[in-house]
Amino acid sequence: MARPLRIEYPGALYHITSRGNSKQEIFLDDKDRSIFLELLSTTVSLHEWLCYSYCLMGNHYHLLVETPKANLSRGMHWLNGAYAQRYNRRHSKVGHFFQGRYHAVIVDKEEYLLEVSRYIVLNPVRAGLVEDPAHYRWSSYLEVLGRRKAAEFLDTAYSLSLFSQPGRSSIEEYEAFVLNGLGSEIWSKLRGNLILGNERFSKELKDRFDALKDCRDISRKERFAIRPLLSEIIGDSEYGLEERNSRIVKAKVEYGYTLKEIAVFLGLHRNSIWRIVASKTKDGSHFEV
Repeated sequence: MARPLRIEYPGALYHITSRGNSKQEIFLDDKDRSIFLELLSTTVSLHEWLCYSYCLMGNHYHLLVETPKANLSRGMHWLNGAYAQRYNRRHSKVGHFFQGRYHAVIVDKEEYLLEVSRYIVLNPVRAGLVEDPAHYRWSSYLEVLGRRKAAEFLDTAYSLSLFSQPGRSSIEEYEAFVLNGLGSEIWSKLRGNLILGNERFSKELKDRFDALKDCRDISRKERFAIRPLLSEIIGDSEYGLEERNSRIVKAKVEYGYTLKEIAVFLGLHRNSIWRIVASKTKDGSHFEV
């Protein structure tokens, strides 16, 4: 099984999720949730993280954290390990607790910090647990609004500082921003299941990803996360068939997209894409599915 790609650097911002093994519940009661938040507080303090948002669900949790010291893996190993031990001891359980390793998406702080923070606190609403995020106790939403004392590990000031509409308080703007976010969609711009940011942000990370392109124990999709989206390579503009085919070959040969990925994007059969690439390259080494 391929190992997850970990890109760590000072100041990186991550959306982190971690799930219970076989989708099992990782929080059975409020005591479990309190224990987790205590351990999260210790993790943030020990590793000097900045935590902007969190939400504890039934079988998983979400965090939005910045790592000034490029130590995400070390901190997550401590947090998940410590919580698994406490949970298993408290509930007399044994065996694997979390479903593999945690998943971390690198987030463009300038473009998406608020969007991801909103996505996190709206999880209980999307799951049908509450109609209003203010009615869910186990997220950072009420703390940012100032309706509950903020945990020591939570940085509420930075998020609020990003709002500055004349005549309204930052808290009012934040509340309106969150409540207007149920119809928003941010993950369509996710690159390689690993990067949430625009082209500028991806270019800033290019050297870090290029160094890992030949690491075959990391999934192909993640190794090529820095590449442009198919919509950027092929586009949706009207142009001639020859130009379209050239762009298809570029997506396949230069950026490593599979025949299936290109076919799905264009609404064509995979064999049609195979024939286009074959006619242009005469090289079967590019025909991974």
